[in-house]
Amino acid sequence: MNRNQKIAIGCGGAGCLGLLVVAVAAAGLYFFYERIPPMVNRNSNFNININRGSNSNTSKDSSDEASPTASMADDDKHKLFQAATAANDIALMQKVFTSLGLFDANGLYTDDYSDFIRDHTSWMLKNSDFMRTIDTPDKARAYVEAHLDD
Repeated sequence: MNRNQKIAIGCGGAGCLGLLVVAVAAAGLYFFYERIPPMVNRNSNFNININRGSNSNTSKDSSDEASPTASMADDDKHKLFQAATAANDIALMQKVFTSLGLFDANGLYTDDYSDFIRDHTSWMLKNSDFMRTIDTPDKARAYVEAHLDD
């Protein structure tokens, strides 16, 4: 056996040994990660899609009744809105949004909706104390039920 053959056998043996080490390491990592329990995803998304392509007349006649929240202070409206969304109850949210004048009788957004949401974003930043009082759906629902007819 000449020198080149010895080198070829040595390199081939080292290459096989290296592949064997990589395979064992990969198998170990696979079994290690399979034993770790999966992470629980606690994120939730809430989406409401409403078709604004309506041909209905949404103008109000002066003889229409005032909404029950017409005399409600802006701060109270924002509290009611925040509590309704925190309750995670779509029917309750629709009832509150309609009561606040953000939805019309058909469940479509009114012209006031985008202005209210813009104002609500800044309101949320200033009222974290209130938001902590409705930190569970049950507390939020109780707040809405207690203040919706005020």
